[in-house]
Amino acid sequence: MKKTAHIISHSHWDREWYLPFEQHRYYFIKLMNELIDQFKKEGNDFQSFHLDGQTVLLEDYFAVHPENREIVKQLIEQKKLHIGPWYVLQDAFLTSSEANVRNLQIGLHDSKAYGHVSKIGYFPDTFGIYGQAPQLLKQAGIDTAAFGRGVKPTGFNNTVSDSPDYESPYSEMIWKAPDGSNVLGILFANWYSNGNEIPADEAEAKKFWDVKLRDAEKYASTHQLLFMNGSDHQPLQKTIPQAIETAASLYPDYTFKHSSFDEYTEALKEALPEKLQVIEGELRNQRTDGWSTLVNTASSRIYLKQWNNHCQTLLEKIAEPLASMGFLAGGIYPREYLRFMWKSLMKNHPHDSICGCSVDEVHREMETRFETVSQMGEVFVSEQAAELAGKIDTSGAPEGGIPLVIMNTTGWNKEEVVTKTVDLEKVYFSQMHFEDIPIYLQDKELPAYKLTDQAGHTIESQLESPVVEFGYDLPDDKFRQPFFAKRAKVSFFAENVPAFGYKTFYLIPQEQPAGERPEHAAEGGMEIENEYVHLLFHEDGTYDLTNKATGRTFHRLGIYEDTGDVGNEYMFKEAKGQEPMTTKDVPAVFRFLEKSPLRTELEFTHTLTIPVSADDRLAIERNRLIWHKEREAGRSKEMTTITLSTVVTLEKGMKGPAFKLTMDNQATDHRLRVLFPTGLQTETHQADSIFEVVTRPNTPEKEWENPSFCHHQQRFASINDDELGLTVATDGLQEYEILPADGTIALTVLRSVAELGDWGYFPTPEAQCIGMQTAEWQVLMHEKDVIASNAFVEAYQYKVPLQVIQTSAHEGTLPADHQFVNRESEGLAWSSMKVAEECDDVMIRWFNPAPTSKSFTASIPAQTEFTSYKSTILEEQTNDSSEQYEVAGYEIITLGFQHKR
Repeated sequence: MKKTAHIISHSHWDREWYLPFEQHRYYFIKLMNELIDQFKKEGNDFQSFHLDGQTVLLEDYFAVHPENREIVKQLIEQKKLHIGPWYVLQDAFLTSSEANVRNLQIGLHDSKAYGHVSKIGYFPDTFGIYGQAPQLLKQAGIDTAAFGRGVKPTGFNNTVSDSPDYESPYSEMIWKAPDGSNVLGILFANWYSNGNEIPADEAEAKKFWDVKLRDAEKYASTHQLLFMNGSDHQPLQKTIPQAIETAASLYPDYTFKHSSFDEYTEALKEALPEKLQVIEGELRNQRTDGWSTLVNTASSRIYLKQWNNHCQTLLEKIAEPLASMGFLAGGIYPREYLRFMWKSLMKNHPHDSICGCSVDEVHREMETRFETVSQMGEVFVSEQAAELAGKIDTSGAPEGGIPLVIMNTTGWNKEEVVTKTVDLEKVYFSQMHFEDIPIYLQDKELPAYKLTDQAGHTIESQLESPVVEFGYDLPDDKFRQPFFAKRAKVSFFAENVPAFGYKTFYLIPQEQPAGERPEHAAEGGMEIENEYVHLLFHEDGTYDLTNKATGRTFHRLGIYEDTGDVGNEYMFKEAKGQEPMTTKDVPAVFRFLEKSPLRTELEFTHTLTIPVSADDRLAIERNRLIWHKEREAGRSKEMTTITLSTVVTLEKGMKGPAFKLTMDNQATDHRLRVLFPTGLQTETHQADSIFEVVTRPNTPEKEWENPSFCHHQQRFASINDDELGLTVATDGLQEYEILPADGTIALTVLRSVAELGDWGYFPTPEAQCIGMQTAEWQVLMHEKDVIASNAFVEAYQYKVPLQVIQTSAHEGTLPADHQFVNRESEGLAWSSMKVAEECDDVMIRWFNPAPTSKSFTASIPAQTEFTSYKSTILEEQTNDSSEQYEVAGYEIITLGFQHKR
């Protein structure tokens, strides 16, 4: 049978990488202008161009050439220029579950506006792909994925291994998600440049095609062969029609076609053999030697991951649910502003960006973008919360009482110690001369206060000494209103605040004057506890963690380990010739920062002496482009000290202690981890991933040679045996390793390197992360595994705070305590709550982290009738409605709530 060579012209466009964004954009504009000119030429046989699967590139182009929008739209409608389905080509593991969904939602939305969508899950250079991708793609109506990594080893400068021993014998395979969803997977077995720069000259073409045809046929399962005519930032090959004509004359047994993914996949599906290899779950290059997985991008420039986690949490766990609650209360859902915030954030999500594996200029720009998103999100949340609080009936407040509304934007009931700075009294500049106000407030004696709930029950609280500070209001109907206020921080335990709901408390003045503020800082033994756990600290800062209900104890947790790193932004490579240095048996200095009924904070400080850098050999190896695997550099003999200051916090209601490390890093070429030796002997462990709590092996496959066996995580890593488990939840710390000898969870908190590490030498001194660095995590002890014990709920809620709003006493349409959505969803993991993009239905998403099916119900109690239905990640309206829903094992379920207003 005659074989068909499908030649797809493209250019994989990293928006920022070895050049900063604007310099890459300059070359992209040049590419687009040439492409438009090529399509416009009369008698032109240039048929098709694939625009790298990401619609953000069109925004980048139209920002400079808005006059070309219509011609580009015509090319898309004519299926000459192929766009989508993504907004950006994101890193799959380092962006959140909902960020992956928004990326697909926005990319498809924007593609449809231009007239046509390329319906292929395009992951050309993604550094591994999460196991639930087939389920997400199928829910989006996409049944085919194309990817370059995850199955076969890809090394320096994108060189592809010739080894036949990998997961699939063919470049085509069935890729199956944990829930059973499957798509056709197409591996770029010879990379996405196997048809790059095709010669039109007959002699050169013969040399070219003899090799390229042989290599493609080696892995192809059909007579439909794929040739990707492009590469990274590849200029347009205008001579493709002539090159195809030459190839056709040289190889009459082949049909050479300037093709598209639409045409190629249609022909491929008709020709597929009955049976293909089934690849299940994550694509992470586990059947390789382990030196080219790029997994250590998870710890490159950790500050970026921390920023990203903050911004993602702000948008998806606070802003969207809060706006949805306001919508259910009769407000307007500001979807355009939310979409703008998401787009702004996702411009930091391409793999070379969020992975921290670009030149320093790129990552400086990213920090500004994160700061921008944070500013937008914070004012959005503040305004949405104030607007919602303004609709709550707080007229039941006792005389002089200050209403405090506690809002829970998560999908689980939540309780925690909250702290709010409250304006006890404020005087506007319009009421008194501004110079007199601070003196008046300072001299005025305030009463004592007590806190009550809506039922009038007194709630234990702590009120700190008040201070006088400047402030201002920005009313909707008048000019800004400056004031001075007498303010104090109030802390209390907000118990059982309902999911998607709120509770109202009142801070009430008493007749007697305020007494002295209780002293928080105090000396004491190196033990702390609350109603759930007890911690006994040893002299070196390690601690024994005991579950008070079971009496079980983990011993000597929390060792810091420093190791030399002579790798790069992509990969860790341990320096030669020196054992890791740890804080084991290094005395720590302890002091209590706070001891109160609500909160205990204990600080302990280590001074650790480590080499100041790598030795001189590393600079030579970098300049000579010695691959990281082959490097022989060790650590310097010159030493320096780093101070590790750790604050452990244990509050009332916390299921486990929280830790914050602060350090002034003045060393280079090293990695710092915190170790949790559990003593558990297991073969597998679990980690949070994209819509999945994935089970991974503790030891690698037989092909693995790299001594390091690190992994990605989203929010936590966990290890357990049949009786006992330990979970470490984190705030933007996305790399861990399991050391199987003693069941240790090793969490990376800092990695300092100085070069990009691909296809050339690009120094990145700022990747050394010199200066003040922080890291935060929480340690959770539980029975059995993280799912069966429900410890995943606590881990997911870590760093998603309750919102506390001070409001006035006023009438309103909402009751003082309320839950917007009633649900019975035991065992399910909540993911998001928002209003649909194309209609006014409320969309709430959960996923089942367990293999067994779960039943659950959800409803919206309101005067207006709501009907629920089972939707998809694209928020499509369906007739699949029920009072009770069955969620299959590992299924992602989105419920829509349709209403009449």
